[in-house]
Amino acid sequence: MWNLPNILTLLRIALIPVFIVVYYLPWDWHHFASAAIFGLAALTDWVDGYLARKFNQVTPFGAFLDPVADKLIVVAALVLLLEVHSTPWFALPAIVIIGREIVISALREWMAELGSRGSIAVSMLGKIKTWVQMVAVAILLLAKPEQELLTSIGFAAIYLAAIMTLWSMVQYLVLAWPQLSAEADK
Repeated sequence: MWNLPNILTLLRIALIPVFIVVYYLPWDWHHFASAAIFGLAALTDWVDGYLARKFNQVTPFGAFLDPVADKLIVVAALVLLLEVHSTPWFALPAIVIIGREIVISALREWMAELGSRGSIAVSMLGKIKTWVQMVAVAILLLAKPEQELLTSIGFAAIYLAAIMTLWSMVQYLVLAWPQLSAEADK
């Protein structure tokens, strides 16, 4: 359980409170610092997966914790960003992203109870979606509200992430549809 990939995943979770504190520091460069911490956490997502596969260190603990760590840091960042971008135009993609994570987590748990967890394994689209989310969030963290161009790029990226998020949710629901639509045992 205590291999480098799992330690990196735990580090990603440990960076969340650091990221939040730095985000609220009254320093001019808190945007840059919080984006850098978030970026470091995002990088550990790629590195821990790469190392786990390369050195055959995939563990059940890591398989469970890695997606949880991703969701925790992205959701924490979206909640913080909602304070700065308190408009329906930011709230909509944020709610789509957070809502999808709740739906898919519940779906995976339910499918596991049926013994069909493997039928809804993480897809390549899901991995790309996570990276697009992380890039979008990093851009929005980096952008000060008065930096309109960078903020616009961040908004475009978060909308792309939300569209990919919805598309990957549809893919998971299609895969799970045979179990979702099955008749209950009588």
